[in-house]
Amino acid sequence: MKANFRQSMSWLHTWAGLVLGWLLFAVFLTGTIAYFRQEVTLWMQPELHGSVPSPRAAELGLAKLAEVAPDASSWTVNLPADRNETLRVSWRKAASRGGAERDAGRGGGRGDGLILDASTGEVLKPRATEGGNFLYRFHFELHAMPRAWARTLVGIATLVMFIAIISGIITHRRFFMDFFTFRPSKGQRSWLDAHNVTAVLALPFHVMITYSGLLLVAANLLPWSSQVIFGDNPRAAMAASRAAEQKEAEALKAELAKLGGGTSVPIPKLMAEAEREWGQPVSRITVSEPGKPGSIVELLPTRNDSLILESGSGGLGGVKLAFVAKTGERLSPPAPRAGSFVGGLQASLGSLHRARFASVGLRWVFFLAGVCGTLMIATGLVLWSVKRAEKRKGAPGTLGHRLVDHLNVGAVAGLSVAVAAYFWANRLLPVDLASRGDREIQVFFAVWALTFLQPLARPLRRAWLEQLGAAGLLFVAIPVLNALTTDSHLGVTIPAGKWLIAGFDIVAFVTGLAMLHAARKVWRRRQPVAPVASRPSPSAPPAAAVAVES
Repeated sequence: MKANFRQSMSWLHTWAGLVLGWLLFAVFLTGTIAYFRQEVTLWMQPELHGSVPSPRAAELGLAKLAEVAPDASSWTVNLPADRNETLRVSWRKAASRGGAERDAGRGGGRGDGLILDASTGEVLKPRATEGGNFLYRFHFELHAMPRAWARTLVGIATLVMFIAIISGIITHRRFFMDFFTFRPSKGQRSWLDAHNVTAVLALPFHVMITYSGLLLVAANLLPWSSQVIFGDNPRAAMAASRAAEQKEAEALKAELAKLGGGTSVPIPKLMAEAEREWGQPVSRITVSEPGKPGSIVELLPTRNDSLILESGSGGLGGVKLAFVAKTGERLSPPAPRAGSFVGGLQASLGSLHRARFASVGLRWVFFLAGVCGTLMIATGLVLWSVKRAEKRKGAPGTLGHRLVDHLNVGAVAGLSVAVAAYFWANRLLPVDLASRGDREIQVFFAVWALTFLQPLARPLRRAWLEQLGAAGLLFVAIPVLNALTTDSHLGVTIPAGKWLIAGFDIVAFVTGLAMLHAARKVWRRRQPVAPVASRPSPSAPPAAAVAVES
């Protein structure tokens, strides 16, 4: 019975992993890169690399807002932080009477904004790009598909991976023993060892990331699940919550308006108080009704260490600190609204999935665990082909097997080529090109499509060699490309301590070396076996003797 159960789990593990394995690989690869999406976006906008953080950044930002938007209904200043060295300001125009209700329904809109040099306040104009946001959105919404369909498809793939992980644990009796075993150059055995090692090394991460991912798309897989979190009428519940928050805000504004005009407390003083309490710098300043009696100053910390609270949760509550601009008096956060246990669990697992709470070191841990997951899926896909190739012993195999073998090349190696091409397009496309961000994405998909066609016209091993080699060369050359097209190359960024930019070049170079190493392994396996030596003549010395003498 146990043997039959384990065999059933093995069958389930194999086919569950293969059916949507290609999509899972794309989701994992782009999702892993998305842990550093802000850094990727910064690298893809070299016009911002000259900005240097300054203690005067808040004053510069507020001064610029007072200059360009004195009549705005709110100001926002995003200060330089450990993941961004520029100063970003935005403002929201006062809503007209006819549009007030529409603006409230949309949360007020995004308004206008500028990017400034953090040390001079000079306006910077970066090139248009989707940057890391494209890879982030692609990993759970794909591209050019209806959002609901894409999320449902990714949700099904995530469920398949969760099943594959659980069935894989059941299937491998020597699960943890195999973790310490790797036998290179052993064909199928080597691929299985690599699959086991990458699976066990980050197993808690794999379970967490798939389970939390399922919860994030639960509303698409199980449309009625939102009733558990928000009640029978989710839209009405959210609308009522927004209306209650708006009512509280209006009441507070009316009360503060009685204070009258006059000088307000300097915002740097409020920032110093918040930083003493948090033990970390302020990352964002929001001023509502600037210059008016009812003005409120809201401050957010650089990092939110809570898994439950989002950075902007709870109106004036959550992790925010709010002050009356006129007096500097701190406003008490509103009482937390009643919520379901399921809703709280979803919020905490969502924060864990996105790693928004993570410090730089912990973010690297998530990134490396994501790399393990990506390699686990890739080795599983290749293992499927290798096992069946060894069973065929040189026979051509069925059309389905050959198709899977060749599609594996485009899905695994080809996606790496496409990602590298995306970064190259960012540097090579004209800066003033219309719809430039869309053109970068088009390059990505055009190159990826070609990588699926190329294996159909080439021998399988040759296709692997060429695509791994192409990906390796493209990634290795990214620092060189950056040096040829910008002034922020490694010779400048490392001495200046600009690790946000230098880190991208270094990771790209290391990634390229890894892929070139993989291409070299494929090339070495292509080498013809040395011909068997002919039988020596009676007068020739024995081979062993020749070896000893040499």
